[in-house]
Amino acid sequence: MSVELLTLGNVREKTGARHHRKTVGRGIGSGKGKTSGRGGKGQTARSGVRLNGFEGGQTPIYRRMPKRGFNNPFRKEFYEIDFNQISRIIKNGLLKDGETINRKLLIKIGYMPKYIKNIVLLANGKLEKPVKIHVTKATAGAKEALKVSGSTLIETWHCKEVNCQN
Repeated sequence: MSVELLTLGNVREKTGARHHRKTVGRGIGSGKGKTSGRGGKGQTARSGVRLNGFEGGQTPIYRRMPKRGFNNPFRKEFYEIDFNQISRIIKNGLLKDGETINRKLLIKIGYMPKYIKNIVLLANGKLEKPVKIHVTKATAGAKEALKVSGSTLIETWHCKEVNCQN
């Protein structure tokens, strides 16, 4: 049994990888003659038809459903982090000594998605160790708990400086 070397001259696709388009409009015997599989006359028999949401003349569902609320295009999305999560980060050894908990670190360790720009600190749980935290804003309870634990908080919500992003 000989093994054929793979060269540019004998590279082939797997059988069935490509299919030929069905030939249409070539008589009754072809199975796709006369109307070429497009049915009768009218809009859908023509090319360039786009009937998304068309329901045969019935009022479409997007017009029947009530419109409610308001989607603010200027809303700010926040990632919520609390002391329980910070304690978990420290226990798992994801925070090195002297390192700040900020957006870059949380993305790097897989705690928050990249598309969210703002972080809010909540006062759920307790901190065992003092840490340095850089967030967009923090609740009043979180600020008090950080003072008690001896941690440092950098809050950039009202920051007017150019280089104050975390």
